[in-house]
Amino acid sequence: MDTSVAHGSADATGSLPSPAEIRVQLTRIVSSPEFPRTGRGAAFLTYVVEEALAGRAHRLKGYTIAIEVFKRNEDFTQDDPVVRIEAGRLRRTLERYYLVAGLQDPIRIDIPKGRYAPSFAWNGPASTRPETETVRAHDEQADRSPSRSRRTARVAFLFGAAGFATLAYWAGDHMIEEAKRAGGAKAPDEPTLVIAPFANLGGDHQTQLYTAGLTEELLTALPRFKEIKVFGRETSKSLSPEVGASEIRGELGARYLLAGGVRVSGSKVRVTARLLDTFDGAILWSQNYDDDLTSRELFAIQSDVASKVATTVAQPYGIIAQAQTASAPPDDLGVYRAELSPETHLAARDCLESSVARYPTYATGWAMSSIVYLDEDRFRFNLRPGQLTPLERALRAARRAIKLEPGNARALQSLMIALYFNQELTEALQVGEQALAMNPNDTELLGEFGTRLAICGQWQRGADLLDQALSLNPGGASYYHGARALAAYMLNDHDKAVGLIRKTDLQKFPMFHLVAAAIYAEAGLLDDARREGEIFVKMRPDYISNIIEEHRKRNIKPEDNVRMIASLRKAGLPVPSEKEVEAKLLAPASSPQAPSQ
Repeated sequence: MDTSVAHGSADATGSLPSPAEIRVQLTRIVSSPEFPRTGRGAAFLTYVVEEALAGRAHRLKGYTIAIEVFKRNEDFTQDDPVVRIEAGRLRRTLERYYLVAGLQDPIRIDIPKGRYAPSFAWNGPASTRPETETVRAHDEQADRSPSRSRRTARVAFLFGAAGFATLAYWAGDHMIEEAKRAGGAKAPDEPTLVIAPFANLGGDHQTQLYTAGLTEELLTALPRFKEIKVFGRETSKSLSPEVGASEIRGELGARYLLAGGVRVSGSKVRVTARLLDTFDGAILWSQNYDDDLTSRELFAIQSDVASKVATTVAQPYGIIAQAQTASAPPDDLGVYRAELSPETHLAARDCLESSVARYPTYATGWAMSSIVYLDEDRFRFNLRPGQLTPLERALRAARRAIKLEPGNARALQSLMIALYFNQELTEALQVGEQALAMNPNDTELLGEFGTRLAICGQWQRGADLLDQALSLNPGGASYYHGARALAAYMLNDHDKAVGLIRKTDLQKFPMFHLVAAAIYAEAGLLDDARREGEIFVKMRPDYISNIIEEHRKRNIKPEDNVRMIASLRKAGLPVPSEKEVEAKLLAPASSPQAPSQ
């Protein structure tokens, strides 16, 4: 058999897609209105398909594609990310094509994540096809002896993340085949991580016990982040501390390796940790952690270091998310959470709906879908007609995520937010506490729960959680800087509020301008306050006339509502009069005739 192109996904009659049929499908794709006319996507796809059909799939490397498709000169290096970025964009385009225009096409062409050689498969209903392996072109993995490695397969990559990242998940062939027999893959690709035992770099038996304990702490802390998959402790224990990245890639198919060592000298302890990309052996991150045994016990240091490493590596805007985003197209959910604009919201919603349509048991996808549905209502982003309101869709999606995976912190986070905006405040905060207890290192959760607590009146605790999130993740979403600025305003720290709001970059997000107007007005910066107020009114002309109710549905306490509206009045916004606001918000609660609550 010619190993350069493996045609293995036969139809019910046992036939396979022929090169002629594949070329017809290629033409159908690149001529479709759903396929972008700009860029070099069509040239990219055509080149890799023709090379595979000609038996040259083994030549489909980043260097070759850069030269042949993108016309780079011969001194091209991997520092130029053009091929990785465009491959990610092409994968996304193909995924969307087959969910819309290509839904009924007879043949499916994909570019599997992690390589450039295409796969070809019949695209009929699963019930009409035999249980056969997806057709795929030969790549650099095909020549490995089965005795030396476990062959791996990957399910389709749908969207990147910097925060809510959904990334490369590697699984054994038997898992993929089981998913196919069940009617499809159960979840999109997620990044997989192997933790090598940390090495004893010099010390006594106690140091050896500490290194083993540190590895165990990491094996406990890292799996709490549901956006990644961590190989279990049995796998970890079977490895040598000196295991190489290429060995992890070849034997286990994992994308990332976390390794390090511990050195104890007298009272001084140094832990070294590093994260490697097994694809090329590059060190993505390294850090030394120094401590003193005279001030803290060894095991307290161990727990603290494990927590810091796990947070840095696996948090939603952490090292792995950044590494994955470098090769992903820009219209992902991480970009949306960082920018909060109608444009990025629409792209994120499209990607998530594609994800859960293809992987209906993917809990994190449903959780993130819940959040973007809710944003249709609270931010008035991309509203669309339908029998269910955005809030109803958000609650349904969040509850489905919880049902699929009760221990998923992201699912709990989405349910907390949906309940919060459904005015079920007590239950919302209970769910938030549960999620926080489950993963106290998740900066996305810390920021979101801190925001909810602050706005419903627990301003100091909310500010503390937001400070914790921002200290662990200074490059996190501007959304949380804005929430922390609002907390500072409510805590009467106006200098800090002004400093924070000036650092917040959310110009396309209407609520940013409303908060900024209140903060500047209270700090006496009336020109800035009026400017921000005018911008807000242009972006949300319907809000001010209904501001009391808008704030109420966000669970802002009556006295805080009165205070914020007063600040907006100073900014020159046409808000209701002080007497009207107090009558609606304060008088009923203080009136002796008012019913008891």
